[in-house]
Amino acid sequence: MKRTKVALVYDFDETLSTTYMQDYLLIPRLGIKPETFWKKANQWSFENFADQVTGSMYFFTKIAKEKNICLSREMLKSCGKQIEYFEGVETWFERINRYGRYLDLDIEHYIVSSGYEEIIEGCSIRPYFKEVIGCAFAFDEDGFPIWPARVVNYQAKIQYLSKINKGLKKFDDKAVNEYTPDEKRRIPFGRIIYFGDGFTDIPSMKMVKARNGTAIAVYRPKSRKKTRAIQMLKENRVDFALPADYREDREIDTVVKTVLNKIAASRDLETLKKQESKKIK
Repeated sequence: MKRTKVALVYDFDETLSTTYMQDYLLIPRLGIKPETFWKKANQWSFENFADQVTGSMYFFTKIAKEKNICLSREMLKSCGKQIEYFEGVETWFERINRYGRYLDLDIEHYIVSSGYEEIIEGCSIRPYFKEVIGCAFAFDEDGFPIWPARVVNYQAKIQYLSKINKGLKKFDDKAVNEYTPDEKRRIPFGRIIYFGDGFTDIPSMKMVKARNGTAIAVYRPKSRKKTRAIQMLKENRVDFALPADYREDREIDTVVKTVLNKIAASRDLETLKKQESKKIK
């Protein structure tokens, strides 16, 4: 019997990593402090009526060109090696996969992030993800970024969640809008758990929650961002507001395992009901 598929979908920055992925190594390589870079990039976006995600991608290429720094795919990938994660993240995936197997569940992990795919490719946790969906650059023949190949903002995150739900690849842009009966969708929303931390995750968390999935807002332990997460819980946008501590027997670990127990129990109950229905045919 095939194991029941479950999708765990994560934002990246300040959900798994302790801050924005660009802050660890990429921005320092440009000779700027992260807070200065983001302030200038956001100001440029505002002045040019640009989406902040798109604007920051352009601003990276602009600063790199001005400073004669090679912003190549290899350089971006190397920036992933310095990323720091919240406690328990690096042991989380194998641990939760093992628990899933115990319940006859096949756990698949996905990243849907406004961060950069090229950086995530260099991360120590990259092998655990079935698919990484993030912003990405198009590179010229010399290896320099020339255009945003893909931009993932809060609206795009919803589209990629639908692709995961339907079992589509990230490049299947036409099929995502085609009608698919619920029973033919690869991973129903009821078997999707979404992890996010900020305002760009709210539409995704609301959609997952509204369709019987589980939405978890995480926050840095002992930080003022706890207030924002609690507010999302109060507004019924998420199911849980939890500290970003992924160690065994901490709140996230306990909540996710309990949700997996519920998914497995619902599946087993449905199997029993089908067996009973055969008695009256």
